[in-house]
Amino acid sequence: MAADRAYLDFNASAPLTADARAAVADALSMPANPSSVHSEGRAARRLIEEARREVAALVAAKPEHVFLTSGATEAATTLLSPDWQMGRGALRMARLYVSAADHPCILGGGRFAPDQVEVIGVDRQGVVDLGALRTALGHHERSAGLPLVAIHAANNETGVIQPVAEVSKVVREAGGVLVLDAVQAAGRIPLDITRTCGDYLIVSSHKIGGPKGAGAIVAAADLMMPKPLITGGGQEKGHRAGTENLAAIAGFGAAAREAREGLGRMGEVRALRDEIEAFLAASDPGIEIFGSGAERLPNTTFFSIPGLKAETVQIAFDLAGVALSAGSACSSGKVGASHVLKAMGRGDQAGALRLSIGLSTTREEIALFKSALDGILARRSGRERAA
Repeated sequence: MAADRAYLDFNASAPLTADARAAVADALSMPANPSSVHSEGRAARRLIEEARREVAALVAAKPEHVFLTSGATEAATTLLSPDWQMGRGALRMARLYVSAADHPCILGGGRFAPDQVEVIGVDRQGVVDLGALRTALGHHERSAGLPLVAIHAANNETGVIQPVAEVSKVVREAGGVLVLDAVQAAGRIPLDITRTCGDYLIVSSHKIGGPKGAGAIVAAADLMMPKPLITGGGQEKGHRAGTENLAAIAGFGAAAREAREGLGRMGEVRALRDEIEAFLAASDPGIEIFGSGAERLPNTTFFSIPGLKAETVQIAFDLAGVALSAGSACSSGKVGASHVLKAMGRGDQAGALRLSIGLSTTREEIALFKSALDGILARRSGRERAA
């Protein structure tokens, strides 16, 4: 990052890592279709299968249970379907249960009709209400089909980590299927799909330092899968048709390897995040950090500055050379309160700012953030005195 800019928006998209960039460049030089049987095609296929192995290793899955997509939204839309298959037989998911703080691609319900989607509330920290989930699943009409539960492993705005093991137990007891949106969690906390980590995971390349345009559905087993969203050729075992985006997938694999290797250093990121939050508290005791009472990702801070609108402060930070978000990136162009804050019972807030960092974040970038915050608070104080 240039010395006069600080990029602190990793939850929107992490910077492309050096290894991922190199993998993309190498793949771009390969002319062949990965489905071709000649030497060039087989070489392209090897790149895809190596990437599949790396994505699987990131979440302790089997490579043959990783199905590559164009990104997390496609993966979510594929999985959130009432129509599934078990072997050659049809399997029906009668109802979808999601949390009120989920990402819009989950809250939207995928291929379910709106009246087939039930929203489960969260507490003031943003943690899903397990009692409400258990009650809702207890009332599920099994004769119509199975319950499908989709929930984020960690919130994209607050960084709050959900009690995945407990959610999995509740869903399993109800005979349901659990889809875990692991987009923000992957590479930041350990994930093991073999240990109460959901039946299906959703992972995204560009959130872990890979290129945009690649993602994956990771299954705990291959006994059942939703009917394909994209049909055509037989790619991805028939679960996702279309010639693979070789360059993006190669970069995804390289980023997944780096993310797995970097998990042991996330304590360094947490220490830097804690330093930032200590500075926020010292700068203005009125600054609120949302979700701070729950377990959070080590890289995320979602905060509000009293007396200032989030959109206004975001622009001020940008002008000072600091890139961060006012809510999730997919909603940052919209005016209005965060749906996550509303779900947490904090709809009275004028929005909040999300700061998210990674292993490549430098002390110079943090110093620039601190300087920018000092300037913003000084201008606010000046306006208050003038008033």
